[in-house]
Formats: sequence, C-alpha cells, structure tokens
Amino acid sequence: MAADQVHRASTFAPVNIAVIKYWGKRDTKLNLPTNSSLSVTLSQDDLRTHTTASCSPDFTQDSLTLNGKDQDISGARTQACFRELRQLRKDVEAGDSSLPKLADLKLKVVSENNFPTAAGLASSAAGFAALVRAIANLYQLPATPTDLSKIARQGSGSACRSLFGGYAGWQKGEEEDGSDSLAYEVAPASHWPDMRACILVASADKKDISSTTGMQATVATSALFQERANIVVPKRMKAMEKAIQNRDFEAFATLSMKDSNNFHATCLDTDPPIFYMNDTSRAAVRLCEAINDAAGKIVCGYTFDAGPNAVVYYLAEDEERVAGTFKAILGDKTGWEGKKGQAVKSDVQVPEGNEVVVGLLQKGISRVILTSVGDGPRKTEEHLC
Repeated sequence: MAADQVHRASTFAPVNIAVIKYWGKRDTKLNLPTNSSLSVTLSQDDLRTHTTASCSPDFTQDSLTLNGKDQDISGARTQACFRELRQLRKDVEAGDSSLPKLADLKLKVVSENNFPTAAGLASSAAGFAALVRAIANLYQLPATPTDLSKIARQGSGSACRSLFGGYAGWQKGEEEDGSDSLAYEVAPASHWPDMRACILVASADKKDISSTTGMQATVATSALFQERANIVVPKRMKAMEKAIQNRDFEAFATLSMKDSNNFHATCLDTDPPIFYMNDTSRAAVRLCEAINDAAGKIVCGYTFDAGPNAVVYYLAEDEERVAGTFKAILGDKTGWEGKKGQAVKSDVQVPEGNEVVVGLLQKGISRVILTSVGDGPRKTEEHLC
C-alpha cells in the first residue's frame, strides 16, 4: 500500500468525571438525556484515549480496534457517528470539487486507553470523543466542539463533554431530533487550574450492569427518579455553574457529594436495586468526611459514577491534608511512583477512630491515580496505524 494512498489523523481525548450526573434517556436511539449534567475534564497527562483514524481506497471495510482487540462496529451508536461525520465530509466535498472523496472510503480506527476500560472510569466518554475528533480532523471538517458534541453524544452520552477542556456542561435539550442537546464550556481549565483529583480504583473489572442498562431500568422503575430529573438537577446545575464561576470550592464539593449520593439513591430505588458502590466505596466516603471534620471545613468532595471507584476532588493548597491522608493509608499501592505522587507527603496523621475504614481501603483499593483539571482533545502526529 503506497503511503500516499492512506489519509490519517490522530488525537488524544480526555476523560471527564461528572459532578452533576447524567442518568436516564428520553430517547435511546439519539442518546437524549432526561437531565442536564456537568463535569470536570481531567488531565490527559494521566487519563486519555489515543485514537488514529485513517481511510484508504485499499481498505475493504470499516474497522475499529481498541487496546489491540477488534470491536464490533455494527451497533447503532458507532454507525451513527460514522454516518454523520461522513455526511459532513460530503457537504465539504460538494463545495470544493478539488478535494479528495474521503467520505466514500472505508475507515480504520485504532484506539488505546491508558486506563482500565469499562470499570467506571468513563472509558466510553473518552473513546467516542477521540473517535469523533480524530475522524473530524481526518475529514478536515469546519466544525466546532459544540457541533461535534451532538455527534459524539450519539456514541456515548457523556462523550459530548470530553470534547471540551476545563468544566463542561451538557444541555439536555427539548427538541425531539436532539438538535439542542449539546455540550458547552462552563469555564476553561485556566479559570480554575488548582482543581485536583485523587481517583481510588476499587475495581478494574468490567461492571456487571452497564450504564445503558442500568439507567433505563432506573427510568422505568424508580419513584425517586422524576424528582431528581425535573427538580433536583435543574437547581443544582445553576448552583454548580455559579460555584465554578466563583471558584467556590466548598459549594462545589458539597454539590458534588450531594449529587453523587442522590444519583446512587435512585440506583438503589431501581427494581431490582443496582449496587454500583461497594464497601470500599463507602469507606472512601467516610474518610472524606473525617478529613473534612479534621480540617474544620470542606477541603475535599467525593463523587462516584456508575462504578465503585471514588473520585475525590480537592484544591492544590489542600493536597497534603487530602492526598497526603490517602497516601498515609495507601502508600504501597500503584500510582504514587511519578512526580505527582512523590511530591505528596505521606507522614500525615490519619483522623482517629477510622480503623475499620482504613482496613477496608487497604484491602479494597488496587490503584491510585493523581490528576487535575485539564484541556480538551489534542491533535497529535503520533499515529497508531
């Protein structure tokens, strides 16, 4: 295959962790949510998907490889992304007859994650954001991140937020065709760069109940769900945007914890109940409470997606009392080896009366990831194929 027959583009895309959770769909085909959501985009230096999209007249079929394994791309979600991106390229080609007809060529997409897949670490969000951004770059589309967010949303709902850095919102929208269900920037990373996160990986195993399955069961059976979607979340979206704009960490952390608890309450209220958190997760909650009590103010806030892993937010100025406490307990776990981990002091006094909590964390946590707020997708010349 001649080199000039292959057109390619590559990108890195970040993970985002919601602090106001997306849960439930009003349209499963278009991935339209029942409520808006808001997230923090995490640094790609620590968590990212690397994707290369290429096309060639020599390719005989579309393909997708993730972490070295061929993926089934016949599903509606992936096909929707391919179809809409190809249509945008056809529109570009129609306006300039000199352009190569890339939209008619088969696509080869190769992706790699540097974190566990399908373990509650937003792998699908980073994955579909990277897929859409890489193909958009390949096709040289004049599309904004908001434009692309409407396509990425159809692959994975929360992927739309990973097209932005910093603090991103996803507007649920009202239109039946999903035209107003899109992501937007709440604030860039530079607005509040001191945000840090300590991720406690309680399980790297694949979830027994996927997010898609779980959320539809909640919508169908939870008596608490409508209250959350229609009343609780709209108020919290406004409050969270204000907290971010004002760089008010206590408000940010309080809202994060309350919304996480409310989201998991609706999961427990589902029939049959869904248990994404476990004993290790609950121990992380108790330790965060103990750290805040010892500080006399809120210096950290936890949140849990649809999985047992704790994401603990804190500010850089409180790294010693927050990350330091976790290091004092979990210093023998993977994740403290790099510069960020080595910079955290481990001689911090663990709040008294937490022996059971400490034991559960030592037994249940396998890995620690230290990260911070980061930027949106980055174009790269480092190709995977």
